[in-house]
Amino acid sequence: MAEKTLEFETPHFLHGLFADDLSLLKELESALGVTVTTRDSWIRFEGEPARVEAGAAALADLEEARRKGGAITAHAFRHAVGAAAGALAGRDGAEPGLKVSDLFRHRLLGNGAKPAVTPRTANQLAYVEALDRHDVVFGVGPAGTGKTYLAMAYALDLLKSREIDRVILTRPAVEAGEALGFLPGALEEKVLPYLRPLYDAMNDMLDGAEAQRFAEKGLIEIAPLAYMRGRTLNRACVILDEAQNASREQMFMFLTRLGEHAKCIVTGDPSQIDLRPKGRSGLLEAMALLEGVEGVAFVRFEGRDVVRHPVVARIIEAYERGREGREEGE
Repeated sequence: MAEKTLEFETPHFLHGLFADDLSLLKELESALGVTVTTRDSWIRFEGEPARVEAGAAALADLEEARRKGGAITAHAFRHAVGAAAGALAGRDGAEPGLKVSDLFRHRLLGNGAKPAVTPRTANQLAYVEALDRHDVVFGVGPAGTGKTYLAMAYALDLLKSREIDRVILTRPAVEAGEALGFLPGALEEKVLPYLRPLYDAMNDMLDGAEAQRFAEKGLIEIAPLAYMRGRTLNRACVILDEAQNASREQMFMFLTRLGEHAKCIVTGDPSQIDLRPKGRSGLLEAMALLEGVEGVAFVRFEGRDVVRHPVVARIIEAYERGREGREEGE
């Protein structure tokens, strides 16, 4: 048996390493097979030497991430513990080579009132890096994986740094047979419900005054996908959300709108296609035709990238298994 005690400058700093949630330390004990004791500004690990070192390594990773300015969440804590457990067991499934502190290499937005947005998983990190290197990026995967949230953060970061002049948000506006023209109100009022996830993300990242200023100056534009025809979009970051419901013709039209000094981010979930037949989906066609095209990147998210409540990832996995079973039986 071995023990190791880590001391920090204040209890507040130490508690921040486990998101002020003592129940997370119980998860660490279970995952690594150690006993954890903490009081004031110190924390002690007891158990087999290798397991004690794994626990200390997880805390060291979280410490490095926090000293880089990151806010430690429950998800970040579990990632650090999972990486330490993976390294301990010598397996790859827990991404032992990717530490929490590695995820904080990219920081988007952030000011005194709002924390910076950072990737939380390996695929989210690959997504942000793809956005840096490519002009057209597809983020494809299940709900809750952060593909839309990170797209919005990246676009706003470009806008605030004046690398672009505007952010354009668009989404297919015909779902479940309901056409846009039959909805009440002016165009913006009709489109707003479709783009609510993007607006929610924007309000989460910016303080109220800044969000209002962007809106008043027309720096953030919303438009139905059908209204993009004939336009050339220069010095803009264009986000197409829910792309699985764009038709093949709409997707081609949208991708050919890109002008000088512009970026295009397409997000979608192939498992939630509302079009009938599903083969009409422009996202599926783009995934088949554009793989390997210079300037275009695809990042595929998985259940383990879900950053909502942990049960969401398990629900997604259960549905995927059930759908695979039905397809095999057909």
